[in-house]
Amino acid sequence: MPEFDACCDPAELLDLSGRKGLVVGIANDRSLAWPAALHFRQAGAELAITYVDERTKPHVVPLAARLEAPILLPCDVNAPHELDAVFDAITDRWGKLDFILHAVGSVPPGDLHGRLTDCSAAGFSQAMHVSVHSLIRMAHLAEPLMKSGGSLITLSYLGGERVVENYNVMGPVKAALEATVRYLAHELGPSNIRVNAISAGPVMTRAASGLTGFAGLLDATARVAPLRRNVTADEVGRAALLFASDYPGGITGEVLHVDAGVHVESPVAAAKMNVKSENSR
Repeated sequence: MPEFDACCDPAELLDLSGRKGLVVGIANDRSLAWPAALHFRQAGAELAITYVDERTKPHVVPLAARLEAPILLPCDVNAPHELDAVFDAITDRWGKLDFILHAVGSVPPGDLHGRLTDCSAAGFSQAMHVSVHSLIRMAHLAEPLMKSGGSLITLSYLGGERVVENYNVMGPVKAALEATVRYLAHELGPSNIRVNAISAGPVMTRAASGLTGFAGLLDATARVAPLRRNVTADEVGRAALLFASDYPGGITGEVLHVDAGVHVESPVAAAKMNVKSENSR
């Protein structure tokens, strides 16, 4: 076996100095994208940051300042040309892009809180457009800027693999997102562009607070997960840093679960945990 010095230096591999990244999805300092952006910046990357609209702008501006972001622009993926304008600014300032963190999703509350069976066509279309097609569009715009390769990272959830109570329409949407990751990985692989998803465990964010019974989901996850706890936003951010770096250079088309291991547990195991909980009362 080679000595460590003859092999590699992990700190060097996780160094993003000189890299340029785009982070889409910071709404406030509780967003999953925020600790990821901090890790990117602390590793040396220069970042372009976006905000959805004027309502979220006051929350994002001070965060972008902390990141010393030279590019801060509105980006509502439903608004015509806003995403294109972000990539035009990146092209003009940097002429290249090394990685993207895609952390956006949206669905009308009426469709989110209702049954999938009753979901409106308009609500389903909006959820798919914001959560899924926006990643496809970003991949299209990023490909010419990633001449030396790059990394696309998106955020998913276990509800895309199995039924999670009250996740409703977002379950099929996240399933579509994960399938999109695989197809984009196939198409962009020859250009050395990696595409991966992080399936994050439940974390209390602004988006999560809109889910019915979310507090109960946090409690149930902590009881069933092998680590017997929930994950932190920072742990999700560190996984994003890993994907942005060269360290996992041979990994693409992957869905990495950062969920304290809850995805490995069966419904039977969950039921046993519930029985134990009832018996201990």
